[in-house]
Amino acid sequence: MDVLVIGAGAVGLTTAISLAEAGLSVTIRTAALPAQTTSVAAGAVWGAVKVGPPDRVLEWGRVGLEVLSKLAAEPGTGVRLAAGREVSRAPLEPYYWAGLLTDLRDCEESELPDGFTGGWHYTAPLATMPVYLDYLRGRFERAGGTLEVSPVASLAGLAGAAPVIVNCSGAAAHDLVPDPAVVPVRGQVVIAANPGIEEFLINRDPEPPWIVYMFPHGDTILLGGTNDEGNWDTDPKPEVAMRIVAGCTALEPRLRGVEILGHRVGLRPWRPEVRLESEPFGDGVLWHNYGHGGAGISMAWGCAAEITKAVLG
Repeated sequence: MDVLVIGAGAVGLTTAISLAEAGLSVTIRTAALPAQTTSVAAGAVWGAVKVGPPDRVLEWGRVGLEVLSKLAAEPGTGVRLAAGREVSRAPLEPYYWAGLLTDLRDCEESELPDGFTGGWHYTAPLATMPVYLDYLRGRFERAGGTLEVSPVASLAGLAGAAPVIVNCSGAAAHDLVPDPAVVPVRGQVVIAANPGIEEFLINRDPEPPWIVYMFPHGDTILLGGTNDEGNWDTDPKPEVAMRIVAGCTALEPRLRGVEILGHRVGLRPWRPEVRLESEPFGDGVLWHNYGHGGAGISMAWGCAAEITKAVLG
C-alpha cells in the first residue's frame, strides 16, 4: 500500500481516486460507507459556500467546475448541468468566485418570487449525491482501490501504516487531529416527490440557523435546510422538517401537499480555512485535507489534484 486515505465522503473518495488513477496503491479507511457519510445530505450544486481562503478556493473551484462539468456529460455519474436562481429581498453582491460561472446574469423581474427584488440566474453542475457517491466508489475500486470500514481512533496509531496518509475526516477532524477550529454546521434536508420543478432555487435571505433552498433531481426534489453551527446532532427533527417544507412552499406553491419520501442530516465541516497541508509522520508524510464547509463536492477535485501532484513530485 502506497497511500492510506481516512474518510469516504466526497473529499476522501475524490482524493483516493486521483491518487489511485495516478498509479498508486490506495486504501480508504472509513467509519461509514459513502452512502452513510455527511456528503449524502448535500444539495449539491457547485459553489464555494462557507469555505476559504479565497485565493486557493478560486483555483480549487475552477478545477472542480471543469471536472464536474465533464462528468455531467457522462451517464451514470449522478451529475448534470442545471439552471437555477439565487434570490433575495435585499440587494445582492456577487460572490468573489462568481466570475467562474460563464452565464451568470441578473434575474428578470418575472423570474423572482413575490416580494423579492433581486437575484441571479446561472448554470452549474448539480449532483444527486447517492448516485454520485456510488459512482465515485465504483471508479475508485475500478482503479484498484480498496475500501475498508474500520474507524480510526487516533492518527498516531496509523504511524507506519503507509508511506503517505491523507486525513479527509471532515467534521471528525475536530476530535481526531484534534483541531478545535473545525466546527460542525448541521444541515437537515427533506427529500420529496418532485411536482415538476426543473430549476434549483436558493433564497439568500434567512438568518442562521435557517436557509431555504430546493434542488430538483428528476423524480425527487431535495428541500433545505439548516445552517446550525456547533450542532453535532445527526437525527432528523420533525419540527425542523415542517419548517423546511413550509419555507420552500412559500417560494414554490407547487410544493403544497407534496409527498415526503425521506429525511437526511449532514455535518458540514466548517473551518475558517481549508486545511490542505502536509507534515512529517514517522518515516512518511501525513496530509490533511479537511474543513471544506459547504463546498466539499466543489473543492474536492482541485484539492485532490494538488495533493496528487505533490505526492508524485
